[in-house]
Amino acid sequence: MRVTTIVLGILGIIGIVYKWRYRIVNTLLAISFLRRLAVTLSMNMPTIRSKILPGLFGKQQSNEM
Repeated sequence: MRVTTIVLGILGIIGIVYKWRYRIVNTLLAISFLRRLAVTLSMNMPTIRSKILPGLFGKQQSNEM
C-alpha cells in the first residue's frame, strides 16, 4: 500500500509540473542568475548556437567557401 501511495504521489507531481511547465519555466527565468546560466549553457552547445544565432542577427547560413 505504501508503494502505491508513493507512485501515485510521484505521478501527481509529474502531472502538475507538466500542466504548469511554462509558468514554472517563466518563474525560474525571472531570476537573473538562472537566466544567465541558461543562456550560457545553451550557447555552449554548438547545435543550438549554429541554428539560433543566424536567425537572431538576420544572417543566413551559407555552406559555400
